[in-house]
Amino acid sequence: MIQKAMTIAYRVEDKLYLNLTNRCPCACTFCIRKNGSGAYGSDPLWLEHEPSLQEVREAIDKADPSKYTEVVFCGYGEPTEALELLCETADYLREKYPGIPTRLNTNGLSDLIHGKETAHLLKGRIHTVSVSLNAGTKEEYLRVTQPKFGEESYQAMQQFALHCKSYVDKVLFTVVDILSEEEMSASRRLAEKLGIGLRIREYIED
Repeated sequence: MIQKAMTIAYRVEDKLYLNLTNRCPCACTFCIRKNGSGAYGSDPLWLEHEPSLQEVREAIDKADPSKYTEVVFCGYGEPTEALELLCETADYLREKYPGIPTRLNTNGLSDLIHGKETAHLLKGRIHTVSVSLNAGTKEEYLRVTQPKFGEESYQAMQQFALHCKSYVDKVLFTVVDILSEEEMSASRRLAEKLGIGLRIREYIED
């Protein structure tokens, strides 16, 4: 049975994570959502309803971002599904808590979700964009990510990451450490080809 709550802000080490939506266009085979209701010991991240801007502001103020080294848009869904709320929240953080870095963890499919280019909306709002590359080849990407948009997703994800380079300070690709060595090598080659750094994430079982 899925436990639901209104956990909008939660702590991961010295960072404050924001959970804006549970919507996601992917069904990744390794998704943490398959293993439980929370992450890193958090309260359940399945939302009773999508939060309003006021609810997000209240959660942020209660958590006090000044105590953290970074605010990360990442929860039990794809943050860019709630793109307007994401941008409004980033504006609020910039106005009330200036100087605190912000990061977006994303599957990179925002343009397909909204049917238009969206990376420019992150300018002045997000400092780092971390894009889930997931695999170094199209075939493996489609197998493990299972995006509802189908084959165009792999190229769209890469294009979004490239666009982000023009608007944010830092762009990274990420892959999970359960990839085969062959896929890991392919991921490194692709990241190098696109001029984007690659970070290897640890697979989380619960």
